[in-house]
Amino acid sequence: MSRESENMGLELRGLKKVLGGRVIIDDLHLVVEQGEMISLLGPSGCGKTTTLRMIAGFLQADEGQIVLAGKDVTNLGPDMRPSAMVFQNYALWPHMSAAKNVAYPLKIKGLSKIEINEKVEAALELVNLLHHKDSRPGQISGGEQQRVALARALVQEPDILLLDEPLSNLDAKLREKVREDIRELQRRLGITTVIVTHDQEEALSISDRVAVMNSGRIEQFSTPHDLYRYPATEYVASFIGSLNKFEGDFIDGQVIPGPGLVGIRPEDVVVSSHYFEGSREGTVQLVIPRGHFYEVVIARAEGIFRVFMNEGIPQTGDRVHVGVKKILRYINGNLVH
Repeated sequence: MSRESENMGLELRGLKKVLGGRVIIDDLHLVVEQGEMISLLGPSGCGKTTTLRMIAGFLQADEGQIVLAGKDVTNLGPDMRPSAMVFQNYALWPHMSAAKNVAYPLKIKGLSKIEINEKVEAALELVNLLHHKDSRPGQISGGEQQRVALARALVQEPDILLLDEPLSNLDAKLREKVREDIRELQRRLGITTVIVTHDQEEALSISDRVAVMNSGRIEQFSTPHDLYRYPATEYVASFIGSLNKFEGDFIDGQVIPGPGLVGIRPEDVVVSSHYFEGSREGTVQLVIPRGHFYEVVIARAEGIFRVFMNEGIPQTGDRVHVGVKKILRYINGNLVH
């Protein structure tokens, strides 16, 4: 094992997985630094949960290597890996108290009652649930059940924490709160963490880096900022955030025919009631309230522009001048700098 690999939290080398005669994961490579929190992000069927289950050991890789905390664990079962997983449905025993659910993996390992009690109390205190240690899952909220599942994973003192869509069963407001709790806890413990999600807002707000997956491969693995501002492929640009797309190129303030594609983020569109350099006239077709901003849909000769505004909002039917601050150019699906 190289010195570089020994310092890695997680390394996936050329993973491949075939299920039902279909290639689900194809030559996947990923390096996660120790103490880093990353998300596997993508639509249903892109292979993100399959990847997580291979990391955990619940699925065997057909090809490639999995290195956890410097150790090749490719052929080891889940109980032999330095990882712990929080499942999408939490997988709590309904007849057991929170404390007994958290204690379960320690009992399997054969720890003494005194040691188990100490570790369980510490884990429940870590997730602020010590007051619910005697409550069963059905007696506490969804967010509290999620924290019990998190405590059960953390009590095992894993080198790597794996989270499979951990917030998908919570309502929007609670999801935001629990998301912040998980991030704060992860930073405090400094534990390498991989989270699977299809929610881009969740991935961008919680992660140090995000791996955007498409058809069993990683399209781009970058910081949230770079994913949004410098998406490496047309797929990433379209999947992350909103995008105005036009066939051709963008020169002197207008789209002209040509090979490739131009992408423009809504916030990079400038709208004014007066002409300004580089602008072209358009007509407001729709004004949609979006809470703290408005989405304004404007038709120009070359197509539709969507722009986000929070002041100087035009009315439907208004003639306005539209310009662009920044564009993304793609040839054969790849970003051209």
